[in-house]
Amino acid sequence: MQRTLKDYFIILLKGMAMGAADVVPGVSGGTIAFISGIYQELVESISNINLALFKTIKIEGFKTFWKKANANFLIALVFGIIISALSVMKLMHFLLENHPIKIWAFFFGLVLASILFVAKQVTKWNMITISALIISAIGAYGITQLSTMQGTDNIGFLIFAGAIASCAMILPGISGAFILVLLGAYATVSESVHNHDLKKVSAIAIGAIIGLLSFSRLLKWLFNNYKNETLAILTGFILGSLNKIWPWKKILESVIIGDKTVTLKEQSVLPGNYNGDPQILFAICLAIFGFLSILVLEKLSEQNK
Repeated sequence: MQRTLKDYFIILLKGMAMGAADVVPGVSGGTIAFISGIYQELVESISNINLALFKTIKIEGFKTFWKKANANFLIALVFGIIISALSVMKLMHFLLENHPIKIWAFFFGLVLASILFVAKQVTKWNMITISALIISAIGAYGITQLSTMQGTDNIGFLIFAGAIASCAMILPGISGAFILVLLGAYATVSESVHNHDLKKVSAIAIGAIIGLLSFSRLLKWLFNNYKNETLAILTGFILGSLNKIWPWKKILESVIIGDKTVTLKEQSVLPGNYNGDPQILFAICLAIFGFLSILVLEKLSEQNK
C-alpha cells in the first residue's frame, strides 16, 4: 500500500493521540491505536524488528531494509507520541489536578465506546471467547485495585519499569502510565522528562524497547493463531480497566513526594457519596462526548476503507 504525505500526517496525529492517552494513568495508548485502526500494523511492525532485519541492509540494501521495517509508519507514529508526551503531559497533569471529574468522565465515555468497538471485531462468540473476556476483565479489575509500590530511581529498576509499562502501552485497556504508578515509578519518570535527566530517561527508554520487542512478538503470534480469543481478552482488559477511570473516587491512602501528592490507594464511589461537588451534568455531557467521539472515528475509518 502506497501512502501519501497526508496519510503519514494522519498517522502522526494518531501517534499524538496515543501519547496523550499514555501519559494519563488509566487510559491506554493501545486502546487509541485499536480504535484508530493501526493496532495490528503497529504490533506486526514492532515484532518484525530483529537482527535478521538489520542483516538486510548488507544483503539487499538500505531501501529494502527501510521498507521491510515499515520505517515510515513507525517514525511518523513515534514522532507523534514523543511530541504529545513532551507537550501534553503538563496539560494532562493540570487537567487531572484541577478538573479530575470532567477529564475522567470524558475518558470513561471514550473507553466505554471502545469496548463495543473491539468486541465487534470478534467474529464468533462461544464459551471460550466469553470465558476469555470474563477472566481478563476480572484480571484487569484486580490490577486497578492494587496498592501502589514504593519505587526507586535505581537504573536497573527504571529499565524494568520501562519494560513492563511498554507492554501495557500496546495492550488495550491497561495503561502504561498506570503500571508506572503501581510500580511507584510514575513521579520519577515525569520528573526525569521534565528535568531532561538523560540518564534516567535513557534507562526507561531501553526498558521500553526491550518490552515492546518481546511482547509484540507474543501479540503477533496470538493474532495469527487465536485472533477471536485474543480480541475477546483485549475486550475484557478494557472492560476491567473502567474501574480505574471512574470519575468519582475516594482517596484511601496518599503520600507527598516533593511538591506532589501521589495517591497510593483509592476507591470508586457513587456520585452521591463523593466528597465534594460531583458535577454530574458536566460529567454526563463529557462522557457522552467521549462515547460519540469513538463512533465518529469508527464511521470515518469505515469510509476510508
